[in-house]
Amino acid sequence: MAEWVYPLGSAAEGCWDVSLGTSDSKLAVQGWEHTGLKVATLAPGAAVELPAAAEERIVIPLSGAFTVTVDGLDHPLAGRASVFSGPTDVLYSGTDKAVTVSSSDGGRVAIATAPAKVQYPTRLVTAAETPVELRGAGNCSRQVHNFGTPAALEADRFIVCEVITPAGNWSSYPPHKHDEEKEGETRLEEIYYFETRVANGAGSAGPGSAGPGGDADAIGYQRVYASDDRPIDVAAEVRTGDVVLVPYGWHGPAMAAPGYDMYYLNVMAGPGRVRDWLISDDPHHGWVRQTWEGQNIDPRLPFKA
Repeated sequence: MAEWVYPLGSAAEGCWDVSLGTSDSKLAVQGWEHTGLKVATLAPGAAVELPAAAEERIVIPLSGAFTVTVDGLDHPLAGRASVFSGPTDVLYSGTDKAVTVSSSDGGRVAIATAPAKVQYPTRLVTAAETPVELRGAGNCSRQVHNFGTPAALEADRFIVCEVITPAGNWSSYPPHKHDEEKEGETRLEEIYYFETRVANGAGSAGPGSAGPGGDADAIGYQRVYASDDRPIDVAAEVRTGDVVLVPYGWHGPAMAAPGYDMYYLNVMAGPGRVRDWLISDDPHHGWVRQTWEGQNIDPRLPFKA
């Protein structure tokens, strides 16, 4: 299923580390229509630009601080040291607007996109305003930053959030789907962009280091499998910079291997009448949610600066 899994570098284009599904992406993914993602690593003083297009965009600092210019106005984003440092300021641009992203000190930035027709105003969502949700319990505990969900942001099509999963935990679990328009479910494509790191305290040399072995390889895993007669079978090992596309099907778990924390950015959109994240659990595994009652949230959460 190589068309759904993009290891670091395989979806690069020009100055972009990742360029998938956007109005200017040259890498075509057959049948992919509703979501896009750009990721760039900027040197100090560098900038990237996206021309005006019929797509809405949200700029998400992954590491570092940025200035986003829309309609001639500069919007500073305070940013963060890393995706494991808690929420960040983000900027929603609306549609049909050129966007320039610059950084005086350099850093890594993501831009989520979706084709859109209805114009909503440019909006800054600060880190302090971002709804932080601690979801699940026990070893299914994870932290969700809901800056681009319908409750937090007025937008036309997309739903955007990010999830941090402590080492050894499972998220996107129980496996679920959103690939049909029906009662209780919406049809949404989904992008997973991953980053991983050595967990705090996992190595004697300190967080983010190679640990006692001197050559740590921070990994996680992502599972996607068929929910109907459309074939899909993904069991991917993922690292920082990797992308997995979910066109349909059951997806989950996203597994943080012991010793390694995992982050993913989710970009979802679809053709349905309403902008809403309505899901169906895999009936074989949905019962797991009941086991969370009475369990505590993982004490390592929340992650913050």
